[in-house]
Amino acid sequence: MLQQLLSLNIFAFFLIFARMGTALVLFPGFSAGYIPVRIRLSIALAISFVLAPVLAGRLPAMPETPSALLLLMLGEVVVGVFFGVVARILVGALQTAGTLIALFSSMANALIQDPIAEQQSSTVANFLATMGVLLVFVTDLHHLMLRSVVDSYGLFVPGQPLAFGDFSDILARRLADSFELGLQLSAPILVTALTYYIGLGLLGRLMPALPVFFFGLPIQLGVQIFVLMLTVSGMMMVFLSRFEQGLGVFLAP
Repeated sequence: MLQQLLSLNIFAFFLIFARMGTALVLFPGFSAGYIPVRIRLSIALAISFVLAPVLAGRLPAMPETPSALLLLMLGEVVVGVFFGVVARILVGALQTAGTLIALFSSMANALIQDPIAEQQSSTVANFLATMGVLLVFVTDLHHLMLRSVVDSYGLFVPGQPLAFGDFSDILARRLADSFELGLQLSAPILVTALTYYIGLGLLGRLMPALPVFFFGLPIQLGVQIFVLMLTVSGMMMVFLSRFEQGLGVFLAP
């Protein structure tokens, strides 16, 4: 009897770990390259251990064949990847906004290693992405990411056929919404840059001898940085609101 109980707990633990651990590998902040792999693994194991008694009743019985067990584990991994990708797409709106802002303000060539995207990106995009992830943890919205995975056991029941059509539809909508949000967040800089470029073009036509590049670039950089300073708090508030809405749809009522 004790051996059966231990086998059941181990099966439930690893089944939960397959979904939660995969999601944590992709969740913003948790998946950052500067976090050691042992720390990430320890967090995933600890969360799975805490959730095992709570979610054990929702899990199916252990399959009798290794192939059925492998398919069950792969299904849990797919669900974890889905939630991790959704969270990264939501944070990707800041990458889009930062890239557009850097393009409008002539800072697109100022590149730096982005620890969130784990690639070279513009300084503004890196600044916004780092600030966004920091605010997600400061405002406890990272709990929302974990809760979405926990409540997903009511939406995506382990052992049931996966709704790949719904997965692709949600991901496509989230990608479109993320790009739209990035464009909206960069709108103040876009309007300022467009107004400045039109005025600078008219000034260049009225004064052909004016060195437009040497005259206009320092002013452009100063104005855009000033506008970013005024609007960055509002941008972060809008982002946090959309981030909460994007993951809130997966929470149980």
